[in-house]
Amino acid sequence: MSLRDALLVLAGGLMAGTANTVAGGGSLLTFPLLVAIGLPPLDANVTNTIGITPAALGGLVGMRRELRGQRSRLLRLLPFSIVGAIGGGVLLLTTPAQAFNRVVPLLIVVACVVLLLQRRIASALESGRTRRTWLLRAGMLLTAVYGGYFGAAVSVIVLALLAVTVDDTVHRLNAIKVPLTGIMNLVSGIVFAFFAPVHWGFALVLAPSTLVGGRIGAAAARRIPDQPLRYAVIVLGLVAAAWLQFSH
Repeated sequence: MSLRDALLVLAGGLMAGTANTVAGGGSLLTFPLLVAIGLPPLDANVTNTIGITPAALGGLVGMRRELRGQRSRLLRLLPFSIVGAIGGGVLLLTTPAQAFNRVVPLLIVVACVVLLLQRRIASALESGRTRRTWLLRAGMLLTAVYGGYFGAAVSVIVLALLAVTVDDTVHRLNAIKVPLTGIMNLVSGIVFAFFAPVHWGFALVLAPSTLVGGRIGAAAARRIPDQPLRYAVIVLGLVAAAWLQFSH
């Protein structure tokens, strides 16, 4: 790894960590950067997953206030994130990526539409609390499978899912999104560390920069009003979908 490559990855990690905590989509900065530097797509994917995981820790430190009172909610959802991420990581290592990648842009677009119409959908589901609970659990499991498999814009999907199934502010939902997606990256990263072609030099450059970026993003997210934050997530999601659609 050259000094130029290291500096590019360092800068990309800082921006990705910030983006992940503010709204999501940070992997859409670092994954293509690793591919452009010369890593094969699979290698870039698994290396990026490990390198971007510390962003969640930075976000958690900065979002302690928004996370207060959400411990029980987090503990109920973590098992679905963990099991799904393990399944996604195993899926990545045992099946071709092409088929799954074809549906990923569509999934992200659907997530963006759901987030845009969140208030209407939530009102329609208001009388069906049990249905909303099962939608959240099943959706979190499936999203974690995707997160373990590739993970680009997984934060967008998680936030959209939370927005239509949980009655809370966007800022608090954005905060709980951070540990949920962080554990997906951590669990699948452990799988990749043992069984995938991780480029550890790049991962070790990414890790501290995404950690710092996550802390910066937490402060930025707190200053953005609900509606602009929602639109920021949607824009990042649509950019992610377009990139995924035209890069394969």
